[in-house]
Amino acid sequence: MYRGRAAPRDVAPSRTRRVLSWTWWLLLAVVLLYYPVGALVIQNIDDDPQFAPVGVAPGESRAVAAAAQLITREVDVHTWTPMMPFFMPSGLLDNMPNFQRGVMAALGRFSTELMDQLGRIRGSSQTDRDLEQARGFLNEQPNIWIWQPSVSLMPSATSAQKYRAGRDRLQAYNRRLAAGQAVFERRADNLQALIDRISNDEGSDSAVIDQHIVEMAGDLFDIRADDIFYFNKGRLYANYILLRELGIDFENVIRERGLANSWNAMVETFRVAAALDPWVVWNGYPDGFLVPNHLAAQGFYLLRARTQLREISNVLLK
Repeated sequence: MYRGRAAPRDVAPSRTRRVLSWTWWLLLAVVLLYYPVGALVIQNIDDDPQFAPVGVAPGESRAVAAAAQLITREVDVHTWTPMMPFFMPSGLLDNMPNFQRGVMAALGRFSTELMDQLGRIRGSSQTDRDLEQARGFLNEQPNIWIWQPSVSLMPSATSAQKYRAGRDRLQAYNRRLAAGQAVFERRADNLQALIDRISNDEGSDSAVIDQHIVEMAGDLFDIRADDIFYFNKGRLYANYILLRELGIDFENVIRERGLANSWNAMVETFRVAAALDPWVVWNGYPDGFLVPNHLAAQGFYLLRARTQLREISNVLLK
């Protein structure tokens, strides 16, 4: 029986299925790489001890310039990760956000003391407007993105935008200071008040370490130890930069009180504490044999720095 030639095979559906299959595999690969690769690109715990303010004009405060340029580095040069939502690669990060929170906690404290102490002649004098605004912006919450349903259903200014505004106010104040239109009181009592506040903050951090060691020491799956460690590291680092530059701003006071060696030793303690950088933060038993306790090591330097600050404060108080 005669059979006609078979109709040509329709290859279009098969080709479409292959394209769809490759597309899905490609999307899966992108999704799987999006978080880890993106997080690795963004991750940058910048504890460079050589960081220093540049372009500081005569008459400006080096500590204020350092604070402003630290904000620029963390917000604009790096990514301000504490505010990033879960669908961004930085949402996978943990240590960098806590480090940045610690940095901003120190800068927020410094801005408050600038407004209350250094930037006015006496307690009864008028508050500097730039410093008042800077204090408000730099003490804002660090985790506000453009849309925060828990705060408002409407878009809002992000933490990064507020910190930029605070930086701009610090820079405006420093320019006015160089022009003789603002006050930066380089008195011993002002320096003493500032280092007392820093000492209190470091003491508070050491208490957090103590409580966590008591409650969680020996837990190899402790997921909060690194949060505490890197927040403290960020605050120690920012305070190291600020105190180093304050040593230049208050050079005459420090020299007149015979505190040069004590001040340099205190700044060095902050540098060493901020440089601690374990590959994994362990919260082992303080007297453990195999597993270290990095929080205890950090706590030692915290308390040493606090003791040195107290010693300097006592001399300045006389």
